[in-house]
Amino acid sequence: MADFRTIQAGLDEIAVRKDLRVPMRDGVTLAADAYHGPGDEPRPALVALSPYGKELQALALTTPPQRRPSPMWDGCIEAGDIARVVREGYVHVIGDLRGSGASEGEHIGNYNAGGVPLGQDAYDFIEWVAAQPWCDGSVGMIGISYFGSMQVLAAAERPPSLKAIFVSGGHYDFYETTYHGGVMWFMPRAAREGRGGDSGWAFTDRVRSRMLETYSPGEIEERVAERLRDPDVAAWPNLVHVLNYPENHEAWFDIVMNEVDGEWYEERNPVTLAPNIDVPVYLQIDQGRGWTLDGTIEVFNALKGPKKLDIGPYPPMQSRPFIEEHDKMFRWYDHWIKDIDNGVMDEPAVTVHVEGSRERVTGAQWPPKDVEHRSLYLRPRRALSFEPEPMGPEHAAPDGFYQAPLTVTDKVEMLSWSTAPFGEPAEMIGQGAAHLFAEIDQPDTNFILRLWDEAPGGERQLVTTAYLKASHRELDEERTTEGNPYHPHTRAVPVEPGRIEEYVLRVYPFAATFLPGHRLVVELSNDEPLADEHNALLPPDAFHLPVGRPVTHKIYRDAVHPSRLVLPFTTRKAAGKE
Repeated sequence: MADFRTIQAGLDEIAVRKDLRVPMRDGVTLAADAYHGPGDEPRPALVALSPYGKELQALALTTPPQRRPSPMWDGCIEAGDIARVVREGYVHVIGDLRGSGASEGEHIGNYNAGGVPLGQDAYDFIEWVAAQPWCDGSVGMIGISYFGSMQVLAAAERPPSLKAIFVSGGHYDFYETTYHGGVMWFMPRAAREGRGGDSGWAFTDRVRSRMLETYSPGEIEERVAERLRDPDVAAWPNLVHVLNYPENHEAWFDIVMNEVDGEWYEERNPVTLAPNIDVPVYLQIDQGRGWTLDGTIEVFNALKGPKKLDIGPYPPMQSRPFIEEHDKMFRWYDHWIKDIDNGVMDEPAVTVHVEGSRERVTGAQWPPKDVEHRSLYLRPRRALSFEPEPMGPEHAAPDGFYQAPLTVTDKVEMLSWSTAPFGEPAEMIGQGAAHLFAEIDQPDTNFILRLWDEAPGGERQLVTTAYLKASHRELDEERTTEGNPYHPHTRAVPVEPGRIEEYVLRVYPFAATFLPGHRLVVELSNDEPLADEHNALLPPDAFHLPVGRPVTHKIYRDAVHPSRLVLPFTTRKAAGKE
């Protein structure tokens, strides 16, 4: 039975309806808490849904916001500032998805809880909230990351009472969330299992693997054996454990078993569902997490109704409890839910913070300015130049590095190239490409590329990244354009050792101005450094699966093999600049 009480949060008096039971169409009930101001008058509601547990979200009332690298930062406290929501005149409703927290039902796989689309559950949840006497019938949604992805899944189902959504830091293409350029990323494990700065999913004992549900024991045994033949997987203890004991890691097991894109990831892919959304959508994302920025832009471009795109400044990790962007969110909801004419829709659709210049530029689309993709060529003596190398491979010998597996060394080898100091500001906004002519002596490796803005004194900030597993080098020729490559990631094609191949990496979207005296530095490795200026800002598990075999890499950058970066230099002023 629901419990009604009043609490004091600072100067705010908040009415709390604890442990509400919300019925789904199949008879399962979900658990929820509702927070609102004193008095019985109906108010609009903001709904937050995740498997992280509503009790964890209640810490927003008692825990001051933490920024990385604070050890108190917990990546799962993402439902927003409860006291602020109440103060603004909304009901904050925080629910546990089926199979998690205090909710009933089974949780199978990722966005298909108990075989029921999570968007369907969100539809039922929203309509139930709208019908309660403490709600005035109008509903929005709140929360970042998983909570943000749930907003897209919910809006695609078109619940009549959902008036608008505001998504900050969402994850979209689920394959791209878990395999960057085909390279496995460990952060989804942290979010699900409670590792490395995350409490994880509030699992009940009713969580099952969709792979184990779908395939026979014999088929699973064969598939597990195949995955363990990958030396990268076989060299990593956690993955050996996952594959041998899947019942202990159900959701992570499913991810590890599906190393290429396809039906398993496309089912209810938020990017695919975005054209179904007809409510107004505000998308916000900070720089430094290139893969989520890429997905945010994809969703923005797919939306048909009123929409905004707001790209914020570095660093990438917002506070936990999440409090940022609330001013923008309430302005959005005051317009679309409370019918307040505050001019938000009179402003340009796209707003972008440009690192370096610290300016905000606006426009009607992404990128907000016209851009010209220009090449910066890798040259001898670790230089980057707008001029290509005139000598052939017999004179311009390749750069190279040998990387031993991390089972036998802690050292990550790295090549770097840099421009001369810029003489005038160089502004780049958009996505790009890295064309690497490389020879390796193994059937596979990772290419991990990171671009830095280096100041005259040596201080540097990450600008963007690019990842590509060598066996995933195939391009989608129909979608690929200059400076904008796409990889289907639907199969892995081993590399012929000793053969020079052109690998085209997608450079994730970014916005940066290199000021006079600054250099652009690009670093190439096949593993990530264990700690540096950027990684210190991320949770401990936010790294990629290392290569499990020794690999020698030769990077050719001569007249025959023009290895280069293709970057989006702006060519005109945007609609506005602050």
